[in-house]
Amino acid sequence: MWQLVLFNQIITGVWLAMEYTPTAEAAFSSIQHIMRDVRFGWLIRFMHTTGASAFFVVIYLHMYRAIIYGSYKAPRELVWLIGMGIYILLLSEAFTGYVLPWGQMSYWGAEVITSFASAIPIIGKYIIVWLRGDFNVSGVTLHRFFSLHVTLLPLIILFFVFIHLVALHYVGSNNPEGIDLKNKKNKKSQPLDSIPFHPYYTLKDLTGAIVFIAIFSTILFFAPTMGGFFLEPDNFLPANSLQTPEHISPVWYMTPFYAILRAVPNKFLGLFVMSASIALLFVLPWLDRSPVRSIRYKGMYSKIAIVIFVISFIGLGYLGVQSVSPIRTFLAAVFTCGYFLFFLSMPFYSRFEKTRVLPERLIQ
Repeated sequence: MWQLVLFNQIITGVWLAMEYTPTAEAAFSSIQHIMRDVRFGWLIRFMHTTGASAFFVVIYLHMYRAIIYGSYKAPRELVWLIGMGIYILLLSEAFTGYVLPWGQMSYWGAEVITSFASAIPIIGKYIIVWLRGDFNVSGVTLHRFFSLHVTLLPLIILFFVFIHLVALHYVGSNNPEGIDLKNKKNKKSQPLDSIPFHPYYTLKDLTGAIVFIAIFSTILFFAPTMGGFFLEPDNFLPANSLQTPEHISPVWYMTPFYAILRAVPNKFLGLFVMSASIALLFVLPWLDRSPVRSIRYKGMYSKIAIVIFVISFIGLGYLGVQSVSPIRTFLAAVFTCGYFLFFLSMPFYSRFEKTRVLPERLIQ
């Protein structure tokens, strides 16, 4: 599905760039021009904004499936690392694109997120100027982010996607059972339990595409803003550096890490913890010491841990879009502990828990 969404983002992004003006004076009005004057401009823009959220829904489901089926374990560590690189690039692409409408949330989101670098000792103030291209978020920042969003980052993402697929083709895909199909081959050196791509995977992917398009179209035509989760109400107002919105938060797919940042009182420590929460995903293949891959054959500890992880991640995502309050800060701290507990305790519970016996073949 992610290939379908990627194609949608590239095509609609090209069409939007034709009508968009990357200047502080004209950016917001050019978006209104696209929405009101360009033929089907509203449809193209909503396809792009809804597609951005759909992309992360698909990516998070893809990562979740890889975690529960152990697709990050040997010999697929490189595939996982490249995929995590794509995830970081997508977050960067989403952030630069979020600034382009130059509405209130775009402007102040850029102001707040780039200011996090000030927590870094000594070099923080220089990093802020480097990111913004100016001492404050300005038209220079907008033009810089536009250049990154439509040229450099998409090219790097496509390159990483290519090497991700090449690496996956080399080691082979995982399966829900977590069994290596290449270990059991016939006289022609073909895996005994493998099936042809057509018609099996063709029909499977076609069914998934139809379901996805149906859900995507329903949201696109009936709830493109998703009550403010996809497009915030404040972003329909032009950027005003003299008027701060009541509540500033990033788009929903970044809010779990934003909630982790806010859960830590110290700014530098919060930035460190937030960075560590992402870095732990990169070392996941070496944290899991279980002799089996799939959650189907792991013990009770792993199953409890994955439930805690999912609840914590969703809880952090919800708290990240809410305004700050003492109870919400406390809950964010609790969910942050649950998030880190999943990773930091994995070397222990995955090694000592009792696992089921893995079958030798998929087909018995």
